[in-house]
Amino acid sequence: MFANNEGTSHKRVLGTIGFLSLVVCLFMCDPEHKPEIIAAVEYVTMATVFGTVIEKFTNKTPEDKG
Repeated sequence: MFANNEGTSHKRVLGTIGFLSLVVCLFMCDPEHKPEIIAAVEYVTMATVFGTVIEKFTNKTPEDKG
């Protein structure tokens, strides 16, 4: 589920972690704080996925490729 032809897809893993975090937070938080929790989890998930997208476009030296 998390793998593609190049190995593990970080975006899929981070998306799943974000979804699970959102579900757990929504069940555990007060109803009056739900909009803030949704926004916080949304921004953290978008930032981590954006970081993996930026990593794709950076120049890599042969030592970085492993």
